[in-house]
Amino acid sequence: MTQEKLKNRADVPEELTWDLTALYETKEDFEAAVEELKKAVDQFITDYEGKLTETSIIVEALKTYEEIQETMVYTYDYAFLPATTDLTNPEYVQLSRSTDNLFAELGAKLAFFDSELKGASLETLDEVATTAPQFASFIRHIKEDKKIQLDPAVEKALAQLSPTLNAPSEIYEQARLADMDFGTFTADGKEYPLSFVLYEEYYMYHDDTVIRRAAFDKFSQVLSQYQNTVAAAYYTQVQKEKTLATMHGFESVIDYLLYDQEVDRDLYNRQIDTIMTDLAPVMQKYMTHVKEVRGLDKVTYADLKIDLDPEYAVEVSIEKSKELVEDSITVLGEDYVNRIMKSYPERWMDFAQNKGKSTGGFCSSPYKKHPYILMSWTNQLSDVYTLIHELGHAGQGILSAENNSVLGASHSLYLIEAPSTFNELLLTESLQRKSTEDRMDRFVLTKMLTNTYFHNFITHLLEAAYQREVYELIDAGKSFDAAKLSDIKRSVLQKFWGEAVEINPGAELTWMRQSHYYMGLYSYTYSAGLTIATQAFLRVKEEGQPAVEDWLKFLALGDQLVPAEAAAVAGVDITTSKPLDDTIHYLDETVDRIIALSSNLK
Repeated sequence: MTQEKLKNRADVPEELTWDLTALYETKEDFEAAVEELKKAVDQFITDYEGKLTETSIIVEALKTYEEIQETMVYTYDYAFLPATTDLTNPEYVQLSRSTDNLFAELGAKLAFFDSELKGASLETLDEVATTAPQFASFIRHIKEDKKIQLDPAVEKALAQLSPTLNAPSEIYEQARLADMDFGTFTADGKEYPLSFVLYEEYYMYHDDTVIRRAAFDKFSQVLSQYQNTVAAAYYTQVQKEKTLATMHGFESVIDYLLYDQEVDRDLYNRQIDTIMTDLAPVMQKYMTHVKEVRGLDKVTYADLKIDLDPEYAVEVSIEKSKELVEDSITVLGEDYVNRIMKSYPERWMDFAQNKGKSTGGFCSSPYKKHPYILMSWTNQLSDVYTLIHELGHAGQGILSAENNSVLGASHSLYLIEAPSTFNELLLTESLQRKSTEDRMDRFVLTKMLTNTYFHNFITHLLEAAYQREVYELIDAGKSFDAAKLSDIKRSVLQKFWGEAVEINPGAELTWMRQSHYYMGLYSYTYSAGLTIATQAFLRVKEEGQPAVEDWLKFLALGDQLVPAEAAAVAGVDITTSKPLDDTIHYLDETVDRIIALSSNLK
């Protein structure tokens, strides 16, 4: 990214934006679909409310419900996606909000369906799963939900309140992307523009230490001005989650949030505790090496994302990324490659950099339509890692949709980051395979460490460790303010980085920079997914085609199996600590290899 001010969305070239016509050709088509959806929901109520008494009727209702859910997916994405590209556009924001309100209304109307299914006998539900196996996973959740079922009237009221209950997330997004004005900062007598996106996507990685640290200081200064507002939004979020947990009979909000993931507290705690304890020394060793190689006076929190060898960094155009992506995923077979490479001509990706755009990247995979990927392309190799990560989600979304009903195509949150991080490892393997000298080898290994593992195994894991302490406060009946959140975040960072990194002022405000806190227990699942991905990747390297076939089966599973059983399909046993221990050992060997290569290059 250059230091120029970001463009307005209207000034961005079309080829850098995604194409929403795969959902609806025109806004008029979308509006017509919305009207048909309303009618379909009303007809569904007429046909089935109070009548779900027999297996045949339930199966018939599920098939109709399936069609309604497909339309809801398409209309929601059509309304939601534009707002992520420009939160300063009132038309985009209004469309997203009005659709949220509509979906709350429709959700309230449809609430009877879940409630009546939960009221059916276990025998009837088992008959439905046997008669229509495409709905087996949906029925599995219904059977489990019988244990925590609320009164139907309460469920309907909660559905009606969903826009209000989801407001904390929207308040946070508006604050960080629309309201925060970061102005400019000065370094070595020169003035530079700053925004949330510019810091997160550019200055955080800047090679010039003076510019990088000055940008961090100004970024933190502006964040601090909004800390009380953001803390209030987050407090509202966790109190909402605690209230819902109590209503559903859970003593702990953590157990409530893990419930839908179908994993227990042991897997959650192990992921956080093991990495905080066992990976910390490995990463401290790496950052100490970075300090030595780069000749820094110290490593501050503002320096964590710098390259070990910035002079060796190469720019990568969008066009060049095609070659890198295709070469990386070739091991997964021609069919997989052909599916993924359609992403370029069909414009799945929104590459543009513009004002108001969400930071980071995500992939939305509307059922049996092509996926949509949001990111900001800055011509760096790290962009290829982001892209291939999101294409991993896309590949799983496509295969899952082809092999499952829309009611059973969404996998557990615990598994969701495995396909994305697996693809990142394939990219590293491809780059290393083509390497011909020590400096390139070191470059590739550091990219794997800093792009794949740093982001997923460390950044998000430290979020999870912080988040766990917040929820434990709420479980204990206590509250928090901005100062308390900063104390918790600072403590977590200091524990992980030890003496290797100075947790300088501003680092404690990192809790203000991430939307994952408004998505339940999502942050820790990055490391869980990457643990599965690492072990599956090493299997592919060692065993070849049999392991590839297992991985493709895993991608196509959807929600057919609970996480432990699904991971086993990929050849990974997550019921023990071995995959996590082996992954940390792999990283320790990688850091030692980087240090050895640096010695060779002296």
